[in-house]
Amino acid sequence: MNKVVLVGRLTKDVELRFIAGTGTPVANFSLAIDREFTGKNGKKETDFIDVQAWGKSAENCANYIGKGAMVAVDGSIRVDKYQAQDGSKRTSFRINADRVQFLDSKKKEVAPQTETFKPTFEQLDGEEMFNEVNFDDCPF
Repeated sequence: MNKVVLVGRLTKDVELRFIAGTGTPVANFSLAIDREFTGKNGKKETDFIDVQAWGKSAENCANYIGKGAMVAVDGSIRVDKYQAQDGSKRTSFRINADRVQFLDSKKKEVAPQTETFKPTFEQLDGEEMFNEVNFDDCPF
């Protein structure tokens, strides 16, 4: 079984791209996750884990979370092996997110609207304020 659940903060804004040909959205981001114990120097150590989300989840991540946001990721570990340009063999790990849950209310800043609604109020005289209601015109 390959199952991972992580809780951490984004280290930078989400990078959203689309797969050529299919247009499938893919979001990449990194989580900073504090370890439960302290190191030899008495400070907590932090792991930085790469995460990849797909589809609607990827779009939601790009639209609603950014650097510093606290999230929970439910997914699986993906291991990629490749050969670097210098000929050495490399291995990379990342989490393939099945679900991303936003844990705090921090949202990306939305540009202010250029046009704002301003209510207007008219001064009515006493007779116009209270119009007579004809109950015969009511549909109920």
